[in-house]
Amino acid sequence: MLEYELGSIVEMKKPHACTVKATGKKADAWEITRLGADIKIRCTNCNHEVMMSRFDFNKKIKKVLK
Repeated sequence: MLEYELGSIVEMKKPHACTVKATGKKADAWEITRLGADIKIRCTNCNHEVMMSRFDFNKKIKKVLK
């Protein structure tokens, strides 16, 4: 199981739909902004926020970047 905490930058299995202007690739870095039974993450490129259950988050996370 991966260890993450509030403020950690994580990479999800599927990239976000927005593209990074510098590289032209899909954005895949998310910042954790809320922890609890539900987890809220924010795209580091476009600031889009998504809230999901901890169970779904643990299935969809790929790795912890910071």
